[in-house]
Amino acid sequence: MNDWIPDLASSDRPRYLAIADLIAADMRSGRLTAGDRLPPQRKLAQRLDLDFTTVARGYTEAQKRGLIESRVGQGTYVLALAKPDRLGAPALRRPEVVDLSMNLPPEPDDPALLERMRAGLEAVGRDLVSLLRYQGFGGAPADKDAASAWLGRRALVPAQERIFVSPGAHPALLGIFGLLAKPGEVILSEAITYPGARSIAAQLGIALVGLPMDADGIDPDALAQACTRLAPKGLYLNPTLQNPTTLTVPERRRAEIAAVARRCRIPIVEDDAYGFIPPHGPAPFAALAPDITWHVAGLAKCIGAGMRAAYVVAPDARSGWPFAAAVRAATVMASPLTVALATRWIEDGTAEAILRFIRAETAARQVLAREILPPDSFRADPLSFNIWVPLPEGWTRSAFIGQMRGTGIGVVASDAFTVEGPPPEAVRICLGGPTGRPAIRHALEFIAHALTESPALASTVL
Repeated sequence: MNDWIPDLASSDRPRYLAIADLIAADMRSGRLTAGDRLPPQRKLAQRLDLDFTTVARGYTEAQKRGLIESRVGQGTYVLALAKPDRLGAPALRRPEVVDLSMNLPPEPDDPALLERMRAGLEAVGRDLVSLLRYQGFGGAPADKDAASAWLGRRALVPAQERIFVSPGAHPALLGIFGLLAKPGEVILSEAITYPGARSIAAQLGIALVGLPMDADGIDPDALAQACTRLAPKGLYLNPTLQNPTTLTVPERRRAEIAAVARRCRIPIVEDDAYGFIPPHGPAPFAALAPDITWHVAGLAKCIGAGMRAAYVVAPDARSGWPFAAAVRAATVMASPLTVALATRWIEDGTAEAILRFIRAETAARQVLAREILPPDSFRADPLSFNIWVPLPEGWTRSAFIGQMRGTGIGVVASDAFTVEGPPPEAVRICLGGPTGRPAIRHALEFIAHALTESPALASTVL
């Protein structure tokens, strides 16, 4: 059915919706049947004398309704209608929206790895009753041993009294920020930074002040000047595969920043959410300047978003006491079930296997982005879960977000990440999570077309 041409004159709906409507109508009439291949989008656009974007939106709408599916390298095919519902109308399957807004690791799909993960969960379940009891805050000795082994991957060898098992990175950051600064006081950060830090600072009434950045991270001279001018109480950094810009601060710049921080007597809060992803990344601040660094190693990005646990390394044992009290008051304890599973997976090598999968799948998705998107149109690292896209001239972030939303593609504008100055015309596009490679490819193809067209042409709906 490569010669299928819809009769758009029969519909007064917007053309992209009419295309999806007519696919559904022709499926009900039998003109289109399951397995039929539809014309390529560009070919149909030429036949109908329409803009490519209009046809692409029509196919995307039909996919959202569960009418068709795109197969990588093969084309677009008609699906079978589901059985009629109780009102007699066919119930059409609706796939999930292509949500590229959440920065998640790719989800494991290897049967052997999934079985290994389930085996660990089953083993932990054998001690289920004891794991339903209250536990002391900070982790049992076995959990701290697992934390030490995991942190050792980042060249960290802290004494156990400096290690605390927290119920995720967010509660840890909340506790640390609250210890360092009072309402109205200043904590410094990157000018464009992780939005969770912005939210935590706002909740505590702390002023988060962004520092200018270059390709290597924050400017050490600007840090020194801000220390003199603002008397900050701390410096928050997300230095490896930074969310959202994907930059990794090189070791020389880390040493320069640490030297300024030590000279100015301000502690560093190192959010190392992605630090375990690169197999040979730079040494963390907690290794370069352990006496002034709070190191937060969350497991959500290197194992899975539902693994709400983090290993916190305090600058010294004394600093850890008020931290433990603050986090305990807010959260009581980390979930014993979650922590036990993390410990099990670290001890038996499953965590390492998950990490290897995440690296390999992330690298494959970044290859897709490099193949599909215009050259030099985005910033990324071969192992980052997202890409950072400065928009071409003519596009505003609001117009681009609206265009993507209209096709069921979710991305995030720079406003969410901007601490200092006007938000740049840029967006974050995430490639991880449950979305598979075929859906990501389809979304990237549409994004590539939008980036190479003027906003007026890309958003045309006839």
